[in-house]
Amino acid sequence: MTPASQDPYGGPEPDASELDGHEDVQAAVDALAARLDLSVLVEDRRQRPVWWSTRGAVDGTRVRTILNRRVDAEVAHAVRTFDLAHALAPVRTPGIPELDMWARWCMPVHAGEELLGLLWVLDPDDTVSPADLPFVVECADRAAEVLARAEGSRRDVTRRREDLLRTLLDGPDAAAVRELVALERLPADVGVQVHTTTWRGGWRLPGSDLRAHTVRDEPGAGVRGRPRPALSGAALPLERLGEALRRADATRTALEAGAHVDPVSWDALGAWRLVVDAPEELAVGEVHPAAEVLASLPRRDLMVSARTVLDLGGDVAAAAQQLHVHRTTLYYRLDRIADMTGVDLRDGRSRTDLQVALWLAAYREAAARS
Repeated sequence: MTPASQDPYGGPEPDASELDGHEDVQAAVDALAARLDLSVLVEDRRQRPVWWSTRGAVDGTRVRTILNRRVDAEVAHAVRTFDLAHALAPVRTPGIPELDMWARWCMPVHAGEELLGLLWVLDPDDTVSPADLPFVVECADRAAEVLARAEGSRRDVTRRREDLLRTLLDGPDAAAVRELVALERLPADVGVQVHTTTWRGGWRLPGSDLRAHTVRDEPGAGVRGRPRPALSGAALPLERLGEALRRADATRTALEAGAHVDPVSWDALGAWRLVVDAPEELAVGEVHPAAEVLASLPRRDLMVSARTVLDLGGDVAAAAQQLHVHRTTLYYRLDRIADMTGVDLRDGRSRTDLQVALWLAAYREAAARS
């Protein structure tokens, strides 16, 4: 069996042979191909081949579609220009030699107004007659019945998955984990990471723009690829999905607050973890009152300068370069900071508390924005 692919929501899609009614549609495709003595292919709405029957030679586009189980991007773009989705009868499309694509007939596979796929008949020599077209339509209708049931089932799965994800985001729930594992056909020991949409696949998390990705608990044995540095860090048990999302959000907020993290992951936050996990009742001024003084100024240049010097370990020359100011200007700012707060940023003994306080202020400001 061909390995299951992923749908846009991150769950596994069934192989065509698992569709209810698959054999009936395959028989109809075979019969149509035999009647026309031409190759027939039915794609789903994502332009992946579901049923096909080959008669004689085929073009390069058809070969690649079957072998790769998807349509080439260039071909997909060309097909969209034919505006086939609204066709009510078979449409003959021209050959496109530069794409190694022969002329063919296309019949949209519809369920009501919804486009579920496309049925293609390779016909480079224009041998299909008007009398043959009703059989093309009939085959497309058979495919529509099966694809419509599959789409309905997929939507039911998606809705239930989202309900289970909401439950797990609220807190650990063993029953929800068991049901989700069964629903997605995952191993019982599956773990989860949360990351941005830069990673393909995964589950959309309700109420978030981040996505969850499942991995095995043991290192290097990914269900959908090997574990990678994620915003949420190393994989957590699936029942701790809510914590994984919290870690991912916190990592992203720390980055917005100016944290330098490499790789971009909860596991690499280092001392920023102290800031992230600081209790809400801890005021910035309690860590160091100078941070509140700098934050209250109408202009931010002194606070930004202080933060830059501290983050660079007191290296004034490097800080001036990063701030794009003359070193004399930065020294003037440091003197003003010392006059206002009593803190000499060039003195290592007084820097640590203020640096952490400025981190905490920046983190809470970024969290408030998001």
